[in-house]
This record gives sequence, C-alpha cells and structure tokens, in this order.
Amino acid sequence: MLLSIRSTRGSDISIDRRGMRASAMALLLALLGFLLVAGDGQMLYKDSRQSIEARIKDLLRRMTLEEKIGQMTQIERAVASQAVVRQYGIGSVLNGGGSAPAERAAPNVWEDMVDDYQIGAMSTRLGIPVIYGVDAVHGHNNVYGATIYPHNIGLGSSRYLLILSPSIFFLPFWYEKFLGLFLRDPELVRRIGAATALEVRATGMPYAFAPCIAVCRDPRWGRCYESYGEDTQLVRSMTKIIQGLQGSPPPSHPSGYPYVGGPSKVVACAKHFVGDGGTVKGIDENNTVTTYRQLVQVHMGPYLDAIAMGVSTIMISYSSFNGIKMHANRFLVTEVLKNRLGFQGFLISDWEAIDRITDPPKQNYTYSVLTSVNAGIDMIMVPFDYQNFINILTGLVKSGAVSQSRIDDAVTRILRVKFAAGLFEAPKANRKLNNKVGAEDHRELAREAVRKSLVLLKNSARSGSSKNILPLSKTAPKILVAGTHADDLGLQCGGWTITWQGGSGQTTIGTTIRQAIANTVSQSTQVVYEQSPDANFVKDKGFSYAVVVIGEQPYAEIAGDNLNLTIPSQGIDTIRNVCSSLRCAVVLISGRPLVLEPHIDMMDALVAAWLPGSEGQGVADVLFGDHDFVGKSSRTWFKRVDQLPMNVGDMGYDPLFPYGFGMTMRQQ
Repeated sequence: MLLSIRSTRGSDISIDRRGMRASAMALLLALLGFLLVAGDGQMLYKDSRQSIEARIKDLLRRMTLEEKIGQMTQIERAVASQAVVRQYGIGSVLNGGGSAPAERAAPNVWEDMVDDYQIGAMSTRLGIPVIYGVDAVHGHNNVYGATIYPHNIGLGSSRYLLILSPSIFFLPFWYEKFLGLFLRDPELVRRIGAATALEVRATGMPYAFAPCIAVCRDPRWGRCYESYGEDTQLVRSMTKIIQGLQGSPPPSHPSGYPYVGGPSKVVACAKHFVGDGGTVKGIDENNTVTTYRQLVQVHMGPYLDAIAMGVSTIMISYSSFNGIKMHANRFLVTEVLKNRLGFQGFLISDWEAIDRITDPPKQNYTYSVLTSVNAGIDMIMVPFDYQNFINILTGLVKSGAVSQSRIDDAVTRILRVKFAAGLFEAPKANRKLNNKVGAEDHRELAREAVRKSLVLLKNSARSGSSKNILPLSKTAPKILVAGTHADDLGLQCGGWTITWQGGSGQTTIGTTIRQAIANTVSQSTQVVYEQSPDANFVKDKGFSYAVVVIGEQPYAEIAGDNLNLTIPSQGIDTIRNVCSSLRCAVVLISGRPLVLEPHIDMMDALVAAWLPGSEGQGVADVLFGDHDFVGKSSRTWFKRVDQLPMNVGDMGYDPLFPYGFGMTMRQQ
C-alpha cells in the first residue's frame, strides 16, 4: 500500500511498476476465478439486473465453508493487507479509534488503503468485496479535517422555534413571543447524517458504526454523551439520522430489509442492542437489571424505528440483561430481533466483545465463539486474532456444534447488505468526493447544530443592574476569556475525536470558543485570554465582563465512568477567582450534567454547551445575541449524585433543572 509519492524519479518509476504488477496479478486471479466458476452455470450474482435475493442464492451455493467464515470475519486495518484479505476471504475491515494509515492522513490516503483491500477481495475466486467500517459517531471523527458535529447528547437537546402567527388567534403582534413552540429537530440530525455519509464515502468507506440509539438512564455512564437523552420518545425521534446516513427507503420497501440509497450514502449501524444505557450505576459493559417488559418499554423502541427505516446492521451490546451477556443471549438476538422484529440485515459484535462472554476475557475462546455465533451474531469484530477465530469456527461447524444453516443465515445477511450497498458494482472509492471532507456547507451545518443544542440554565442581573448579562455586548472595551476549555479544540470536541479517548490541543481543524468570541466582537474590543487566572489577575483591570469556559476532560466508554460527577477543581477555581470580581457567563463543556449546586450562585449566566465539536462559532453566535437560545435539556440535571439514577417521570423527582428545561434570553 502506498501512502506517499517519493520525490526521486527512480522511486516514482518503481511505484508505478509495483502498481502495474499488482493490477496484473489481480486481473489474472480474477480471470482464474471466473474460469473456475463459469462451468457452474451463469454467474447471476454478478448481474445487477437480478434481484438481491436471487444474487445471494446464486453466490451462496458457490461458496465453500472457508469462504463463508471469511465473510463473517472483521479485522482491524493494523493486521489487514491485500494478501490477508485475499488468503482468508475476509469479509470486513475496520479501523478502531486512532488507527489510521498515517498521522493526519488526507482523504486520498484513506482511499488508497481501502482500495488496496478491495483489490485483494476482488482477486479472490468469487470476487466478494470487503465492507470497510468506521466509528463515525459525530461526523467522520477519525479523519483529520473532517467536520465534527456536537455529540448526541447535544443533538438530543436541539430544538427549533416555530412561531405561530398572532393573526390566527386574532391577537396583537406583540403576543408573538408567547406563541412560539420549541420543537424537537429530527430533520437537523437527518441532515447531519447525510453530510456525515458524504464525508465517510469521501474516504472510500461505505460503512459507519452509527447511530448510537441507547437510552441513557444514568449519567455516571461513560458513554452517556453518545445517547440522545434519557427519554425513549426523544431517542426514537432522533433515529431519523439513519435516513440521512442511508437515505429514505420508498414506501414499497419491505419492512426490516436493509436499504442504502446510492453511492453518496453509507451502511448504518444502530447500536448497542439492547439496554446498554440501563446498567447498574451506569457502569460500562455492566448488567441491566430489569423486567423484560421494562426493557422493551424503555430501551427497545428506537430499534423498532431503526428497523422500519431499513437500517442495514445492528451492533450487539457489551452489557448483560439480568446476568446474561447480550453477545450470548439467543432469545433477544435471534428470537426477538431477527424473528419477531423481522430484522433482515446483519448483526455485528462489538470490539473483542465475544472474548468478554467469559470472565476473565478469552478464558475459553472456543466457548465464546460457539455461544456468540449460535446466539445469532453474524459478523464478529475479532479484530486482531482472526486466524484463531477462523480455525475455531471452522472446527465447530465441522463437528456439528454450529450448524451449516446458522452459517448460511449469517452469510446471507452479510451478502444482502453488500448487494444493497452496491459494493459489487462499485467496490472502490469515488475520488470525486474528496472535497466533501470538512466542506464549508458541512461546517455551517455543524455551527447551526451547536446554536440549536446550547441550553441556557441561568441568566441574571447583579444587584445594581437591571439587565441580564446575556446577550453579551459586542462593543465592550475590554473582556476576559478564561478557562481550560476556552481555547482548546480537543477538549471542545470530547472523546471519539481523531483518537478513541480524544485529546487536548489543536487535534483537528476547527474554531475554538475563544477564537469565535474574537471573531464576533467589534474591532475596538480588547479580548484578553488567560487560561487559569488568579484572583489578583482579575481585579482592577477594566474588564467589562468575563466568559469562563470549563468542563470535563475527554473520555470514551469505560474510561468515562464517573461516580462523583464533579466539575474538575481547576474549573471551580477559575469560576471562583473570576466570578467573585466580574460579571461572568460560564459555558460548561461536558458529556453529561455535573454537580452545579455549590457553584451556580457565583455565576451570572450558565450555558450547557455539551460537547459542541469543531465549530465553536456557534457558541458565540448565541452568547452575543445573533441567535437566541432554543435548546432544551435532553437530561435531568440532578442536585446530588446520591439522587441517581433519576429520570423524568420517576417517583420523588426532585431535580435542579428538570428534563426539557432551557431558557431564552428574554426569560428570567
């Protein structure tokens, strides 16, 4: 695989020759494969005019057991190569968070890598393309320079304001402000899904492990920001992002059948089935203890909508249901999801998840393979020890422990998605899409999403003043911007950004909140930035007001589990030092509600910005009054952690801010 072009003429010629030799070998092997199968009748599976089911039937009957098990195997790009894909007939390749062909790899470098795997796949006997998957969970977040959207907790808080005309009610015009309706904005997430699909396709990838449609019932969970909110109906409304990622199936499309609407769309993956957001104390990969009825009522609903929209794949959860690992739960995976709900795409495991069926992980890998495949999982995200997996599953089938019909069901579903996605007709990257990565219209969309997701929790006037601090003045002579998160793009984006856990600093391309403020105020306004000012720095410096931006450090999955949910001490010190002397608006960057009650009285304004992503200009758009706040909290804001779990509708519900709370700047 080639990642760069050398500067010397001799090296260039060498690269060309290697490419020619590889292409010639691929052509020769493909021709040999054609000759081997041509004697077995017409190859209907290569004829796009045939129905998908006819193509599957024709291809499946030609496949050996080894080729079928290869299709069920997903491996990480670090161990993948053209030769490995060809030798083992690998069905899928992925990259984990932070795994890339090169640091800050450009779109064409990603495309070269994926195309190289496809050359290996197309040169196999049957020429079945690989399907390359990536965690594109808030934009194409693994790729440097891609647009990073707010994480789902913010999108779940997004609203749009529908103004009802006063004339309808024969009321004077000034009643208009009382006739606005703040409505959920699933159309916004659909548009984000469509833009994300374009950027994913622009790097040669046809498969996104998104959306997460968990219903997070406890903010102590480290993946709570991947959930749209605590309310089932809210999460159900946000599943419309699938129509953006995959396209909208026509009315005649069969229910439960995978759908991908063309070369600008991707295969989506609803995750993580089921109950991942309901574990005890929010501990990641832990046990969800509840009745089946409650599991259905709280956690299952979003999957009904995803299946109705033609979602192509569903990822199984690490978690357990009443002590049974979901990856081993045949009742929920096969009887419920496949048989009762009629899902006809393929089910994929999570990363090394079948290893964790046993404790400690991989204690009995043969048992893990046997149990997960018989539970109904179709593709296994191995991701490294693929030879061992292939050998064990092959032995289990030959011994009769896993039936041939179970293997055929899995491969049928995998091929169905590959045919639906058009991979047999167009397996390689569409290089004309390269300019879609980080495109300006996508960044404008992300900026809109930031504006709509901000939640105003407090806006007040200090004694002696009749005016609330927000909106901030653009013409103040001198203002202070402070806090760890004010000028740090990595912290602003959170986990699952470039790397798995995220990071700090200029990790990708975007606009920090400090930069956004400087872009917004008048040229005569002096903007002073001090990350962690002490009390003396603030006093008698002539500041008109301060914007303090603080919050959590980035995290993902189990690393984010947190039983105390306090604002980091450095952030508290900054609030105390600044807000004791100046009027201050505090912007909280976090993946969930945090403990606020001891500190909120020090603040003149408080904004929950969640994890806004790369377009910090959206924050300034609202702080300075170009747009008003419309966001409504997708989560209950607790007073103390000993109240958790506490969700809207619970008995004894006593929040600091209730679910759905959010002010406008006109409100006290």
